Amino acid sequence: MRKSRIHILGICGTFMGGIAAIARQLGHQVSGSDQNVYPPMSDQLAQLGIGIHQGYDSEPLEVNDLDEVIVGNVMTRGMVATEHLLQNTTKYSSGPQWLGDAVLRHKKVYAVAGTHGKTTTSSMLAWILEDNLMDPGFLIGGVCHHFPQSARLTNSDAFVLEADEYDSAFFDKRSKFLHYHSDVVILNNLEFDHADIFKDLEAIKTQFHHLVRTIPRNGKIVINGDDANLKEVINMDCWTPLVSFGSDDQSDYWVVTDKNNPRSFSVHDKTGCQFRIDWTITGQHNQLNALAAMLAAQEAGVSMISAADSLSRFQNVKRRMELIGQCQGITIYDDFAHHPTAIKTTLAGLKAVSQGRTIAVLEPRSNSMRAGAHVKALPTALAGCDEAYVMIYPDLDWDKKVQKQLNEQCVVLDSVGALLERLKKDLQADDQVVFMSNGSFDDVPRRLLALLHTSITMP
Repeated sequence: MRKSRIHILGICGTFMGGIAAIARQLGHQVSGSDQNVYPPMSDQLAQLGIGIHQGYDSEPLEVNDLDEVIVGNVMTRGMVATEHLLQNTTKYSSGPQWLGDAVLRHKKVYAVAGTHGKTTTSSMLAWILEDNLMDPGFLIGGVCHHFPQSARLTNSDAFVLEADEYDSAFFDKRSKFLHYHSDVVILNNLEFDHADIFKDLEAIKTQFHHLVRTIPRNGKIVINGDDANLKEVINMDCWTPLVSFGSDDQSDYWVVTDKNNPRSFSVHDKTGCQFRIDWTITGQHNQLNALAAMLAAQEAGVSMISAADSLSRFQNVKRRMELIGQCQGITIYDDFAHHPTAIKTTLAGLKAVSQGRTIAVLEPRSNSMRAGAHVKALPTALAGCDEAYVMIYPDLDWDKKVQKQLNEQCVVLDSVGALLERLKKDLQADDQVVFMSNGSFDDVPRRLLALLHTSITMP
């Protein structure tokens, strides 16, 4: 492959940052532009020696020897860089298209799709293959503790991929996962999300069925048997063998949580209990993620027993119930949950292992949440914790009845400064505090930890 000079627009997104890492491994000269730069992706790009241009002006696109521009889906018409690109002759493509053509066409692709759990399940699957000496390539929308980067290219035939249903680019409104030439696909769950892209749930089901249409007959679909929406997708037509996982014997394989130890579970099939896993991860949703990853790994020749042994040593992804620290008996976690279902399951998993209060701190950051698409489900999602703090910024145009309900049920704040002061006053020993946002949240979890340490040392 000829080595090229590539510029990536929107390089600091988790997906586009992974594209940058793989392009560098292929030997290309890579640079990028972005206007929202924060860890962990900014740290990863710095380690790779990839320069970042601040902002979306046209300056990086005006160099004479630029061979190709890879366009992230953060880019829109009207941006200076976008208009410059369209008015000139430089080759451009979306991130998913570039990845599919340059890398995935030549690999056996293990894709993880679904509304929730893609990053965690992809990380579990990549770790299982790595621990069983298969040296997989991968691109994951987060940084797993087992790997120094979120993406890599290897000589292995296996490539694990987080397969997002979000659109590919401003010029390609197909879901990203349609570009990936997937062979083994995990369908984890399906709910309405991405209200800025999809009109309704039916539109998302259509995209998922388009994915099903691309999976070959000699591939495999690992499907959540608990999910009625996924069953509807499969009933539209399916040409690929299925294996199902779930929470009861209606599926081919299912998990049973140990009532005396919520961090332990067993895997069952129609013949009985197969094995047990003891690990540090909370929540039945993560047990289902683990089972899906084990079933997918079977298609790479890894036995379920070997996969279970690997998962007993699995360390979770950064910002997925990531332990930030402890101070004054208060434990602080950082989590990516932003959809009501993910918020609810995350809190349930934490509460099951907590000795003290479970405290939720939510920043509504996703486009769907900010647009109000999920706001009516928020009170129910937060009902499982002991106390909840919700950031409702002045620019959020939410249903007034729901805002009133949240004001009655939660502590509602409109600034990070006010949040930190309130938490410092309210928190007590044995509290388990989880910050939930799919943005940077102004690094509030670490700022709170520092504030608690300061209050100890102050006279």
